[in-house]
Amino acid sequence: MQKVTEFQEPGYTIIGDHLAQHHELSLGAIGLAVYILSLPEGSHVDIRSLAKRFPEGRDRIAAGLRELERHGYLKRVTKRLDDGRLVTVTISYNNPRATQARQAGEADARPARPARPPATARRKTSAPPERAAPTAPAPAAKAGPSLPRPRTPQHLTTASALLANLRRDDARLLLPVRDIDRLAPGVAAWLERGVSPEAVRRALSADLPAALRNPAGLVGHRLTALLPPPLPETPTPPEPARAAPAPFHNCEGCERAIRTPGPARCRDCRSNRREDA
Repeated sequence: MQKVTEFQEPGYTIIGDHLAQHHELSLGAIGLAVYILSLPEGSHVDIRSLAKRFPEGRDRIAAGLRELERHGYLKRVTKRLDDGRLVTVTISYNNPRATQARQAGEADARPARPARPPATARRKTSAPPERAAPTAPAPAAKAGPSLPRPRTPQHLTTASALLANLRRDDARLLLPVRDIDRLAPGVAAWLERGVSPEAVRRALSADLPAALRNPAGLVGHRLTALLPPPLPETPTPPEPARAAPAPFHNCEGCERAIRTPGPARCRDCRSNRREDA
């Protein structure tokens, strides 16, 4: 074999021999990795987009992506967006072994916390503190009514979600995370007393004043002032055990996150495959 080497114009990709001459990856997987590494960050590299670009078809492209995942050149993770939707994010590595070695070195290089000297040594080296002049105690601030507290933490997740969704009823009820964490026990106490989430939402978001300067303070006041009494205890039959939901898997056709017992295709991909057949 002879080579003719020319000067490369701006716009080229450096590919290591560890990928170009990989002994286990197929030729299709190597070519797919080279194409993905040549793209700018933020490009779409899902199966559907790649199938539009190349003639190999979804099945061969999906097989190539799985090869790259097994050997560390590709990683696909499922993330939940702020609006609740699940998306698949693809991360490509041009040299996975070097990345792993760098991360391991960074973990080893983190300095350990210095040991504290014994108490006797601290007492010998520390200077005696100067006596401060006595001052009059500051007047205690007048504390408002405390928020109700739930007896069990099982409703805290629902309570936090309810508080975060109040802004859907009124944009002025946009609460920061700090206030949601502080107010969630109060909402959980309502839920613990048999109040439905919808009823709690109406109690907190209905009839808001025209000038709302402190939404968190208003919500806290209503949680305390409008707290309903607990329901009388009555024996209730135990609820039947619910089966755990199936785990998330990426669709083998379009990489959409779906709940299935194992690797499978989503409904749209199954329909498209039947139409192609």
